[in-house]
Amino acid sequence: MGQRVVRVALVAGVIALALLLLLATCGGGSEGEKRTKPEPPKPAKKTAAAGPATRLAVPSAYTNEQGWQIANVSPDYAVAPSAGRVGYLERVSATRFRLRTVDAASGKRQWAGDAWQPLSDPTYFPRLLAVAKDGREYFVTWSYGKVGEDALTSADMIVALDVYDVESGAQQRVELPWADVPTVNGAGPGILVSDGGADSAVVDPVTGRITHIAASDLRYPKGCGDCRVQTQVRAVTEKGLLVSGRREFWVRDGWHSRKTAPAGTDSASGVPTSVTDGRVLARWQKKRGSKGAADYDVWAVHDTTTGKVLAKAECRKPAIEPGTYPQAAVAPEGRYMVAGSLGFDLETGAGHCFEEADGTKPLSLTMVTDTGTAYGTTTTHTPVEADLPTSRPTALPTNVHIPAVEVAGTALFPWTDRKDHPHLIAYARRD
Repeated sequence: MGQRVVRVALVAGVIALALLLLLATCGGGSEGEKRTKPEPPKPAKKTAAAGPATRLAVPSAYTNEQGWQIANVSPDYAVAPSAGRVGYLERVSATRFRLRTVDAASGKRQWAGDAWQPLSDPTYFPRLLAVAKDGREYFVTWSYGKVGEDALTSADMIVALDVYDVESGAQQRVELPWADVPTVNGAGPGILVSDGGADSAVVDPVTGRITHIAASDLRYPKGCGDCRVQTQVRAVTEKGLLVSGRREFWVRDGWHSRKTAPAGTDSASGVPTSVTDGRVLARWQKKRGSKGAADYDVWAVHDTTTGKVLAKAECRKPAIEPGTYPQAAVAPEGRYMVAGSLGFDLETGAGHCFEEADGTKPLSLTMVTDTGTAYGTTTTHTPVEADLPTSRPTALPTNVHIPAVEVAGTALFPWTDRKDHPHLIAYARRD
């Protein structure tokens, strides 16, 4: 009996010893084992450089790994270069919209305006533009429609504008009675509302004050019969309204194109085609009988304050028909300008027409950077970049998306996905 007890005790001891060894082997552990045990992985840090979810193919000057993205935005967006901000509209409900702003470089949300209902059909987004005056930048939303449900006549139609200070988001409402469908632009230090012809009004973005200008008050230059034909108010300038007739243009109480015509052109042939950032692009005919007069037009960039020619270039005729002229675009710092097949260096006065010698295969340039690199497409819609200092174009791969504008070192790429949802994608310029 005693031997059996001893055997049981020995077996129990062996089992206990085995359990202790097993626990030690499994890391129940010593201090040394605790020090060598690997720590669990730390969560990845969130950084602004993570980039947007959509990675479009873009020109080599930009990286699609750093930027931001907004979905379901309005077709119109606006940029404030000095403030480095982007404004866009978002739909709040079936009938209401809100203006939002983001930092152009980071995509971080800034201020947002109050939700409001436009006068126009709420199926579509209201319009949005930017304007600057006295060093201050503003975003402007506008719509056109009737005042009340029972409006019956054109006298009950108005243009409603909401003007926002880009820095603070301070908002003011301006309502302007307007009988006909308006055109609205912010090309100068004021918001121009016009009927596409001679009747117009200017809204001061700072005070909201409205100044009406009738056709009889445009102060036509003496001796300019064509100024009273096809008269059109084009833009607000620092010196007053820019107005054009069939063949000449002028700034009211300022300069007249006949006195600022480029050398070698018919001084009574100027036709403005685009106005932006204190610059007006105009087409001129060469003097009759001069070299190339039958085949070429002269395109010049004028300063809207003085009328002075800043740069010019020649392009083959025939010119693009009025109403379809390409919109000019200026680099953020103002040195370079492009419009369709034209590229200008406003500092040196050089200009170039990107087309073949016989006028075929012109480019359509829509954006230019401070380095003088312009982007656009060919007649076959192939993306292209052009170096303005050397006048050399380069075709890009067909899947490359070209930027619409650059602000604060960031390029914006409007894009629509397969479900027809609009996106605004921003990619940073490479260092």
